[in-house]
This record gives sequence, C-alpha cells and structure tokens, in this order.
Amino acid sequence: MKPIRTWTKTLLALTLATGLAACGNQSGAGTTAPETATPGQKAAEPAELTVALDWYPNAVHSFLYAAEEQGFFKEENLKVNLQMPSDSNDPLKMAAAGKVDLAISYQPQLIQARAEGIPVVSVAALVRHPLNVIMTRKDGEIDSPQKLAGKNIGYPSIPLDESIVRQVVKHAGADDSGLSFTDIGFDIVPALTAKKVDAVVGGYINHEQLILEKNGVPVNVIKPSDFGVPDYYELVLATSDDTLGKKQQAVEGFLRAIAKGQDYVKNNKEKALDLLLAKQAAEFPLEKDIETKSLDILIPLMDAGDKKFGAMTAESWQTLIDWMKQEKLITTDVKVEDIMRDLVK
Repeated sequence: MKPIRTWTKTLLALTLATGLAACGNQSGAGTTAPETATPGQKAAEPAELTVALDWYPNAVHSFLYAAEEQGFFKEENLKVNLQMPSDSNDPLKMAAAGKVDLAISYQPQLIQARAEGIPVVSVAALVRHPLNVIMTRKDGEIDSPQKLAGKNIGYPSIPLDESIVRQVVKHAGADDSGLSFTDIGFDIVPALTAKKVDAVVGGYINHEQLILEKNGVPVNVIKPSDFGVPDYYELVLATSDDTLGKKQQAVEGFLRAIAKGQDYVKNNKEKALDLLLAKQAAEFPLEKDIETKSLDILIPLMDAGDKKFGAMTAESWQTLIDWMKQEKLITTDVKVEDIMRDLVK
C-alpha cells in the first residue's frame, strides 16, 4: 500500500506500454463474458475480471486470497486474475486505460485523477480510515504537532503529504512557514532510523511503524485526522466508467465475493495469514510477525459497522474533495456522483 508520486495529466500516458507488460497477462481486461445462463442451457462461461493490486501482496489483500481459495469468486461465476503492479503508479492508470478491470487505489488519487478529466470511479471502500501518519523518534524531542514547526520532514515527494503536515502544524496552532521537506522516496524506515530527518510522513501504521519498532526504533505517531485532515478512505476499489458500463453485473458479484472473503479473514486470521504467506511475491518476502500485527490493525479499520464491507458515503467523498480544493491539490470541481458508485448491496 503505497501512494503514487505523481498523476499524469494526459490520457495518452495512460495507454503507454511501458511498465504495463510487466504486470502479466491481461487477456480478460477488454472482454465481457456472459454472466448468467438461460434456463435449460449449458452454464455460462465465467465472467473474467483482472484486478491490479496497489502494491505487493500483504495483509490488506488477505480478503482477496480468501475469496479465491474459499470459492467465493466461483460462486459468483467469476474468473478473477490478481496482478501485482510493476510500479505503484500503474494500477489506476491501467484501470483508466482499460488494461485491467479493477484496481486497488487511494481516495485522494481518484479525486486528483477525476479532477484532471480521467474517467475513473470508485465502487467500494476497502480501508475506511487513513493508515498514513506522521512519525517521530521517541528518543527525540518532537512529541507533539507543535514541535514539528521549523523541522525537516522526510516525505515521498507527494504534494498531499506536504499538505497533511502543514495542516497538522497549523491546526495545532504552530507556524508552518519554517517547515522544510526532504524527498526520501519510500525509504521511510532507513531515513528515520539513521536520523536523516526530524520526522517522516508517508509511512503506515500497519507497516513502517511495525518495522521501525521491531528494529528497536520506537516512534511517536501523529494521526493527521486528529488535526484537521479529513478522515478519508485509505484504499478504495476503482474502475473506469467504460468498464463499469460493460461489466457492472460482474463487478457487483465481485463485491459480494470479497465481502465473504473479508468475513472469512475476520473469523480465521491464522488460516488467512498462512494463505497470504503462500501467495507472497518472491521479490517482496513477508515477515509473519509483521503481517500478523498488520492484520490486527487492519481488520477494525476495514469494518463498515452496520453497513456491508465496501460501503461508501457521499459525505466522505465531498469532505475530501472540499479539503483538497482548499489545499490547491485540485483546481477544478469534482462531482461526487461522478467519482463514486456505491454498488454494495
């Protein structure tokens, strides 16, 4: 789960072959299979959906592998192909270009893309609250948002992250004018471990925080939503307007299947983790203790309460749209009805 660095402003870039071929076979991305069989006829061929993960397989994706292993996709007459992107910039681009049917992405990223005229739409909220936090070392002097003023902040060169830090500092009554930002890419852990910066943003409570603490670097965590930043959805499930028009029935079946998958994960955490570890990418090996703690953090943050898994609200989208416009992260209006379709039933 890593946010993108930039979002391209041209539709042409969405169709570039560079990087897309590395994401595997996409033969199901542009076709619509029959989804129901006429009584008396042979059962219909499964509808095929290709889904791009946001990053390498980790605890947040457990519901997908559970739905696959437990046959929930098959129950919906779906053949689902799960793909790991070659770059975290790719999934939403691929969905917008029709290279995949669905992509796990980020609520702010969708708003930014839609503001630039890219026809992408969210169909479900997966992680309902932010995972991205500001972290400082416990053995340092920065233990409150006010003490961030004038400090050097490490970040992955994402404008959203800079806005988050400035909002937190101002909300706490301090002056943000003396803040400096150093591009550390996604090297959150080594940057804070080596004290290259005073604080970091862009690290997640279910990943970087756990790794830092496992390696003997306890951290203070400042949650931006406690200091004026909207309590947005960290991860959402996105598709394109075109794909939704062609495959809505299959997408709705997919949503039913992953809801069952998430239920299975909640009730069978050890089995779900074993399944995840069996699916881990060779180039991104997982640590069982980290993923165990991560799943414990994620399950309540993915719980929709009295609503079904994946449900969204228009209020969440409108609040974030308004804040991003205020922060000049977007410069055009985005209509909620264009960017979300709550298909969870």
